[in-house]
Amino acid sequence: MVCLLVSITLLHLVSLAMLFTATLEKSWWVWTESEITDLWHNCFFMNTTQTWVCATTTESDWLQSVQALMTLSVVFSSVSFLVFLGQLFILSRGKLFYFTGLCQAFAGFTDFAACLIFTFHKKEILSNSRDLSKGRFGYCVILAWLAIPLLLVSSVLYVHLRKKQ
Repeated sequence: MVCLLVSITLLHLVSLAMLFTATLEKSWWVWTESEITDLWHNCFFMNTTQTWVCATTTESDWLQSVQALMTLSVVFSSVSFLVFLGQLFILSRGKLFYFTGLCQAFAGFTDFAACLIFTFHKKEILSNSRDLSKGRFGYCVILAWLAIPLLLVSSVLYVHLRKKQ
């Protein structure tokens, strides 16, 4: 039981770290090695100062929905982890972690929706006069896509996990 709890906790923390990184880092779309776009900023690398200079992105409805869904995903996963820790001490013997699993499933579904919207509406989101074929998805989009199965698997594990002691 201890091994199972530790592995579920590690799975949850890994997926939460992936969500935080995907939401906050600067690499959702890479134009060149010195120009990237994320959910919040367009950034350019200045060779003279060796720093990134960022300006806020052009707001669009699709971008705001991706921002909101990714933020909700982080919130749901964080709440799920805190509820899980609370349920470890409060839940009586033999009970299931339904609420924790439900929060984690919501985190997975909101992350999935955000990834789908960004993937299929990147032209409207990036709203740049540039050719999108000259850019590519950054590692944050890949992290967000990889977090989806981890979130959904952990939600199923939480639903089936029964408090023993």
